[in-house]
Amino acid sequence: MWRDNGLSIVLVVSFLAMWLGQSLAGWRVYNGERADDGRAPLSFGAYLESSHFGEATFENWESEFLQMAAYVLLTAVLYQRGSSESKRPGAIELVDADPRESGRRDEAPWPVRRGGWILRLYEHSLSLAFTLIFVASCCLHATTGARLFSEHELAQGRPAVGALAYFTTANFWFESFQNWQSEFLSLLSMVVLSIVLRQRGSPESKPVEAPTWETG
Repeated sequence: MWRDNGLSIVLVVSFLAMWLGQSLAGWRVYNGERADDGRAPLSFGAYLESSHFGEATFENWESEFLQMAAYVLLTAVLYQRGSSESKRPGAIELVDADPRESGRRDEAPWPVRRGGWILRLYEHSLSLAFTLIFVASCCLHATTGARLFSEHELAQGRPAVGALAYFTTANFWFESFQNWQSEFLSLLSMVVLSIVLRQRGSPESKPVEAPTWETG
């Protein structure tokens, strides 16, 4: 099991460990802010249900899944000569093959065997999944962010705002853009650095001996 699933196991454990670290640190930060405002501290369980924890979580998930959706879609149609992350310009790749013409339909996943609209949906299912998770995270970011933003507004004697109104605030877009720009910077770094740099053993790298301008 470890040999076949080690990558996903390590990533799940790392995610949970970092999420726990975020929640513990955020709990202390939020209780410090509440103390400054003269409010009672929250228990750890209550903090996990708070808008502070939800907003911090979904704000980051939103940017990560935007990154993944954009990456899947952009690499399907755009090229970068020399990058391990790009298809070869002018070449017909296996990922471009029409599954309807496959000679291995008996071994293919059931949507391929079924065909029709199910296949049309399935052949774009990866980008659709990332896009839907991005949209859901964006909505949850707005919902929890509106609650947190309203706490500060009410403390200043101003009215609370709903999720839709929060979408129009500079606060929401500042939170979003500061994460989105870093995601596209990291994608750019992966695409460009993989042209000239190598990591032996990683499928994200070209072979160490590969020429600089060899793509994919």
